[in-house]
Amino acid sequence: MTRRELIRMVVLRARANGFEFRKWYEANIESDWKDLNQAIAVLESGRRYYALLFSHDFARNFWKKGTQISFILPSQEYTRLDKDGKVVTIRRKAFTRRTARSTSNTIWQYHLEQMAVWEEPLRYIRRFILTEEETETSASEPAPATPARRRGLARRPIHWC
Repeated sequence: MTRRELIRMVVLRARANGFEFRKWYEANIESDWKDLNQAIAVLESGRRYYALLFSHDFARNFWKKGTQISFILPSQEYTRLDKDGKVVTIRRKAFTRRTARSTSNTIWQYHLEQMAVWEEPLRYIRRFILTEEETETSASEPAPATPARRRGLARRPIHWC
């Protein structure tokens, strides 16, 4: 996905939640509005999209109170000690996570703070834009090579007479 496509998707999602992009663009970037494609091209040039990403109006609508947010957590690998004191490597595959609908009015402020500490803010916000390809990919990842140990009692077949 190109930077332009990502900015477009971010803008469209915020607009769907009530963000008035044209009004914001005319007030903060350029007073001359041609169309959405031209506005996104202007934002893409240099790092002008930072003005959009860190705009409070944009953030309030992108992470709007009461909306459900879905994002993919990447695969992780870490080590820990097992009950015998041996070092065990844990591998978690990537999965889609859906947050509950937030009732907080300040959730957008939290995300702005998190985005500010990331090296590239566009990569942070990219996590919250899911495409159909990504959801299909995360759902169809191969199963682990070793079968998981079953917990609990073994099931016995029931014979109905």
